Amino acid sequence: MPNLASSKKQLRTDARRTARNKSVRSLCKTKITQAEKLVSAGKADEARKAVLSASRSLDKAASRGNLHPNNATRRKARLVKKLNKIKS
Repeated sequence: MPNLASSKKQLRTDARRTARNKSVRSLCKTKITQAEKLVSAGKADEARKAVLSASRSLDKAASRGNLHPNNATRRKARLVKKLNKIKS
């Protein structure tokens, strides 16, 4: 536990930020999982919409600083790659 008052305050703000970041990351993971399920089921039209939704949420998370931009880009690339496999 921190001893200084400023360290205690920082601990509280870190807890708030962590909770906010966690909800955004969780939403991204949920959307990615939904998209992957549709891709594996072979539903191309629904999967394309789900992939677009997931990539949009990843972009938002990256722009806000919840995710590293390279992490978001890598996840989007993998999703699109899976989607393109079922289309061809």
